[in-house]
Amino acid sequence: MIIQLNTDSHIKGDESLASHVETVVESVLGRFSGQITRVEVHLSDVNAGKAGSNDKHCTMEARVDGRPPVAATEDAETVRDAINGAAHKLKRALDSSLGKLGK
Repeated sequence: MIIQLNTDSHIKGDESLASHVETVVESVLGRFSGQITRVEVHLSDVNAGKAGSNDKHCTMEARVDGRPPVAATEDAETVRDAINGAAHKLKRALDSSLGKLGK
């Protein structure tokens, strides 16, 4: 499972953030690793650096072998909270989507 991180110009996409994304994705979505070829994580600051609540946005999209992509989004106070929320929403969506297939 390839994990691809994309950030806007207002979020510092450093090694620490990449490591956090990888850890969260692998721990939350690890049981689907045989079916997921790639997970794309898109992070943005909706207010472009200005103060505001729930202005960190994460879109997480899983590319599933032979199926349409499955995506989830989360808005939160911090980037890490947005990542965690999107990962758990994506897990529920994959449970639903792949569970119906008996996988």
